[in-house]
Order: sequence, then structure tokens, then C-alpha cells
Amino acid sequence: MTDTPLWTPSHPEQTNLAAFMRECGHETLDYDSFWRWSVENPEKFWDSIWNICGVVGEKGKTILENGEDMRKARFFPDAKINYAENLLKRRDEAAAIIFRNELGAEKTYSFEQLYEEVARWQSQFKKWGVQKGDRVAAFMPNMPETIIAMLACTSLGAIWSSASPDFGVQGLIDRFGQVQPKIFVTVDGYFYNGKPLGCLQKVKDVCPHLMGLEHIVVVPFVSDLPDFSFLENAVLSTSFSVAKEVSFERVEFNHPLVIMFSSGTTGIPKCIVHGHGGTLLQHLKEHQLQTNVKSGDAIFYFTTCGWMMWNWLITGLASGATILLFDGSPFYPDGDVLWEFTSKHKTMLFGTSAKYIDALKVNGLNPGRDNDLSALRVIGSTGSPLVHESFDYVYDKIKKDVHLGSLSGGTDIVSCFVLGNPISPVYRGEIQGPGLGMAVNVFDDDGKPIPAGAGSGELVCTKPFPCMPVMFWNDPDGAKYKAAYFERFDNVWCHGDWIERTKHNGLIIHGRSDATLNPGGVRIGTAEIYRQVEQIPQVVESIAVGQDWDGDVRIVLFVRLKSGASLDDVLIDAIKKQIRSGASPRHVPAKIIQIADIPRTKSGKITEIAVRDVIAGRKIKNIEALANPEALELYKNLEALKA
Repeated sequence: MTDTPLWTPSHPEQTNLAAFMRECGHETLDYDSFWRWSVENPEKFWDSIWNICGVVGEKGKTILENGEDMRKARFFPDAKINYAENLLKRRDEAAAIIFRNELGAEKTYSFEQLYEEVARWQSQFKKWGVQKGDRVAAFMPNMPETIIAMLACTSLGAIWSSASPDFGVQGLIDRFGQVQPKIFVTVDGYFYNGKPLGCLQKVKDVCPHLMGLEHIVVVPFVSDLPDFSFLENAVLSTSFSVAKEVSFERVEFNHPLVIMFSSGTTGIPKCIVHGHGGTLLQHLKEHQLQTNVKSGDAIFYFTTCGWMMWNWLITGLASGATILLFDGSPFYPDGDVLWEFTSKHKTMLFGTSAKYIDALKVNGLNPGRDNDLSALRVIGSTGSPLVHESFDYVYDKIKKDVHLGSLSGGTDIVSCFVLGNPISPVYRGEIQGPGLGMAVNVFDDDGKPIPAGAGSGELVCTKPFPCMPVMFWNDPDGAKYKAAYFERFDNVWCHGDWIERTKHNGLIIHGRSDATLNPGGVRIGTAEIYRQVEQIPQVVESIAVGQDWDGDVRIVLFVRLKSGASLDDVLIDAIKKQIRSGASPRHVPAKIIQIADIPRTKSGKITEIAVRDVIAGRKIKNIEALANPEALELYKNLEALKA
């Protein structure tokens, strides 16, 4: 750890955050002290966010009720608000969305055109009887029509849910089958690595499993006139009639906005519901205060519609920003494609995954030399920890004078617990600090705070915040919600990240503290892998774990085979193909290894955490809970895991 920062802001007093601090009566530009004020005075802080960040809606008199109880707390309980209304409040000819597909074609929507398209889609949804509380599911690339459909849906108080087109049939059924959408939105196909890949056969296979589905919308993407005649109740989006105005259904602050999905570690994914108000306020805070986004700025995040960063990106419209969308491989036709696109449009924020930055480094790319990055002020990195060497790479090969904001939070809160800020220095390997209004701490196993520099522990949040999930879908008594976050420590959110506070009050995340896999920053549940692997006739059972590798995590799959079967190249290929088609390409393991036994608890559950710890050389904490602890010996010092 070094005391010399990699970057220091040159004019912190000119930032949105500095102006906000002054409005709140804080003249000294000290982030740590202002963060403490924000968590000690939540009503004043979040009231100021509503007022100063320009929220459209009826605030009501009460800012927070039941603030001492994490699960019963309610922000703005009297408010009426609509997320889509806030994203569509700007209506002029400036660019709202700039989209580029993998083949290099671009399309721009002005704020006025975006409004008109949302009006057209909303009119069709109204004709189909979509109302407050109905669900609309989307199987879509990262393209303008996805945003248009989302805003048309949520403008009516209906609930949105999306997945990217690389998901397999079972992965889609496991997600959308739970939420029972009234409308299903899809494309005919998409492009990846220069190849068109069809979607409509998957749609045909999925839709019979979606109870209550009434209509399918097909958006032409690969073909101008796709053949969708084999789909029942399907229409082309281009057939929607023109409409003039969008009507906005103002709903309760915590009315469901979007259903997102957990990784599916212990079964089918949990459906995490986020609300209109909490999502909007948290994103406005993170854009305007933590990232210094101003009206008219161009911002970009490389994401798919299955990742919460897509939701984060599109809320940039509420700050008057132009959002850039790219769909396809970030290395097609070459590793410069994202930088060429964003430099062309003078992007101030370039967001991506830590794994992408690592890939740039490994491939010897030099974006700063080969592109005009004069407009670039912020680089965002998330998905997995950004290693120290990647900090060096950013400042050596991308840009020296840039705010590198490493951030972490996730689907659970559709935002960040820890991230950057534009008034503090950036130190090598460190996230700058907790987000404003987020009472983040580091706890040991006994629930006691760990001081800075004294070691790693659990990332926790000790006070309520507006973007906590409204609920889990199909969880009427809240048992799943409680089990996910509140069983470890009483009245404290335990997030499942293993984290360390530094002497600079920065933070370093060392990985997940539970069994969820996280290769390349994409959360993956082991149960989704098992459901596919164990369809292979030769496989009896399997166990998947994450192995720390090359600054990231790689998936290692152990398989126990039927007597007489052996793990040859043909079987390995069959397993990978099954996982890729049934779940997604991201679920495919880096290593597949044959094993004679799999450890399990006395209740019969396999234990990923024990296997993960053994291959990492860590001591097993609770070996007495295992029915067959001798099985762990099979996983020690495996040569296959050394390369």
C-alpha cells in the first residue's frame, strides 16, 4: 500500500458534490466527515437528494418512518412518484441515446424522439390492457427499444424484468416463469463476434411455460422482416401506431419498478423487487454526486440487459445525460471498438468490468495512445475486484488525469455500497469509500466492527437506505428476504462480500464470502450449473466452486461419473455445450475435473464453501458439520488447478 495517490482532483470545489455539500451547510470538502453526517442524518440527507437532484413527484411530509428497524423502515411513505416520468422530463433535440451495434451501425434518439417512441409503445400496451402491477418481461440486447419498452411499461406502473439474449431456455423459464409476465418483448436475433444468432426458437420454447402471457412483441434487429409466424399472439414493434403523449401513473415510493434475479445458488433464482423511488434517488445520488455527471454529459457502461448496471446506466437520462449503448463483443472486430465509439461521442464516463480492463492489459492494448480521450473524466470499474496492477494499467495506458472509480454493490440493491467520489484522491488498489447515505461497516464473525488496517471481514450496512429491495417476489412472509441479508447479524444487512478498510478509509474487496460464483463480475449460481450438468447421462452429481485466479475468479466444476465412465475430451465438450445452451456462456466452467466423492453436510447438502476453501489452502471452519469429511482430501493439491 502506498501513501502517494494515483490521482488527485484538480478542482474539487467545482464538482456537483461540492455544491451539494455547501447546500447542506458543509463548507469543508472532506468526504469522510460528510459521509458520517449523511448516515447520522438520513432524513436531512435524503430530503436534500430529492430537492437538489430535481426529483419530479409529490414528496409528502414524512421522509423516514421506523428508521431504527432495517426491515420495517420506509422512506417517503406518503410520496407519489414515477420513475419513467423522471427519465423523460427533458424533451428537446439533444441526443438522449446513441446506439452502436456490433457491425458498426449507429442510431441516435433525441430526448423528443425518445418521448415519442415511449408514447407509441405505451399506447399499444394500454390497448392490451397493461396496468399497474402487471409484468412485462424482455429478452433483449442492449438497444434503444429495450429502454423504450421499459419506460412504456413503468410509466403505467407495470413491473419490468429483463434478460440478455445469450440466456438459454431453462435459464429464462427459471426467471420469467416465476413473475408470469403479461407481455414478452424479444428480438428476432442478435450479433456476437460478427455472427447473427437467432432468438425466436428460444422464445417458442419458453413461452408455454409463462402462465398468464397474452402478447409477444418482436423487435426486428437481425432482419427487417423476420419470420415470426410460428409464434402465437406475436406482433412486430414496427406495427405500433403513432401516439402523441405519455401518461404517467404516479405510484407509491416503494411500488415495484423492476424484478431482478439472484444468482440461483440454492435453487431457482430469487426474484428481487426494486421500487420506483429508491432506485431513482440512489442512482441520482451516484450519478450526480459520486460520479459528477452533469446535464449534457455523455456516459457509457458496457453492460447487458441481464446486469443491474444496465438499469444504472439508463437512469442517467434523469440527470439529462446522453447515454451510449453498445451491444456485442467488446473485442469485435478488435479491442479498440468501445474506445473508438466512446471517443467519437466525447464520453465523460466510460464504465466496464474489471475483467475487461484485465483483458486490455493482457492483450497489450493502449487506448490512450490510439484514441482521443480528451473528454474522458471518469472510468468506472465493477463486477469483480480491480487488482492493483489494473489501477497501474489504467493510469499508464488509458489516461493519467482520470477519476478511476472502482465500485461494488450489486443486484441486491441495484446500485453501490462502496464507490468513488470526485473530491478525494484515488489510491492504488482501493475503492475510495462508502456511498453517501450508506452506513457501511466491516464486521468480524462476532458482529463487531474491524478498525481500518486491522484485517478483513464482512461488508455490512447498519442503517436503512432507500434502495433496499421492496420485497422478494413469491415471498409472502418475507422469509427469503430475511434469510438473504438479515440472518447473520441482528438488524444489520450482511452483504456477503469479504472486505478490508485501509488506513486511507478506502476499501478493498477480496471476493465473496459465500458460495456464489463471480467470474468476470457476473454473479452465477451453482444450482443453475448443476441442473444442466446432471442432464448428461454419464454424470451422477457435480459441485462447482470459484477459484481465485489471475486477479479474478474462474469456475471449477468437479463431476462424479457413473461407473465405467471417464472424463475425456468428448465428454468435457458435451458438458460445456449443455451448460452454454441451457444456462448461458457465462456459466461454462474454466476447468472440469473428475472426482470420486463430493462432501456433504449431515442433512445431505453438498458444501461448495468447504471445497472452495480446500483448493485455496484455507482451513475448514466447520468440518464437524460434514457427513463425509474424508472426501475433502480428494481436493487438496490438485495439479489440474495449478495452471
